[in-house]
Amino acid sequence: MANHSATKKDARQAAKRRERNKYNGKTTRNAIRDLKATTGKEMGEKLPNVESMIDKLAKRGVIHKNKAANLKSKLARKANAVK
Repeated sequence: MANHSATKKDARQAAKRRERNKYNGKTTRNAIRDLKATTGKEMGEKLPNVESMIDKLAKRGVIHKNKAANLKSKLARKANAVK
């Protein structure tokens, strides 16, 4: 366990960030799953919101930028195939 007050604070902050990252990552994964389950026009409407969520995860370092690009590419390909 940390002994210095600054180290204790850093541990608290890291725990907060970890929880936030976990929540945002799980929420985005659920949104991706729901988007894949939808069909037709609805998919085109939801796609920009999901892409935005993916971009935010990449910007914050929760996922790698290339993983974000791959996810967005696959979702766009699927959305275009449905049209």
